Amino acid sequence: MPAAVQSPAASLRGAAAHFAGELQAGRVYRREDLARLSTAVDRHLRELVASGKLKKLAQGLYHAPKQSSFGPLPPADEQVVGGFLRDKDFLVFSPSAYNAVGLGTTQLYNRTLVYNHKRHGVFKLGNRQFDFRMKPRFPRKLTPEFLYVDLLNNLDELAEDRDAVLRLARSKLPSFDPTRLQRAADSFGSVAIRKRLREWAGG
Repeated sequence: MPAAVQSPAASLRGAAAHFAGELQAGRVYRREDLARLSTAVDRHLRELVASGKLKKLAQGLYHAPKQSSFGPLPPADEQVVGGFLRDKDFLVFSPSAYNAVGLGTTQLYNRTLVYNHKRHGVFKLGNRQFDFRMKPRFPRKLTPEFLYVDLLNNLDELAEDRDAVLRLARSKLPSFDPTRLQRAADSFGSVAIRKRLREWAGG
């Protein structure tokens, strides 16, 4: 009988195997988190990446993948972003979420927005691109009022019929709770959007 093929992960020995045993499947780690587990962290990181026990997402950022019957599972966006920012204060969402507000938007967007207080720019983390945008304020979770206001904020950069969206946005205004919508506009709307909403409400 042919000898069983040994997986690269099974070939880890000694300190590298102990290092691998300390990893929590599904978790995203920074290099400094892992340095506490090893006296030769860079060598062990190379070995664990080669074995598949770790995936390198970016410089100094790694993921210990959970395994499924279909192979390794990708990390949750919140795990990746939290590890990258070293912070928990952020909001991750796709512009496709705007479609839920009922303003006629239909496009599906293959990008992910990250509203945060620390970083700005597009960063590739693993095989995904994240569009980080520094914002003074953002909600802890998506709400219809926030999506309505944020859609209007970002309308010029979306692949939508701008005039049609604005017409629907104006007609839908009475369907929102006025107090919650006013709070969302004051907290998250641009000066131009706050002015537009005042005009619509008065007209």
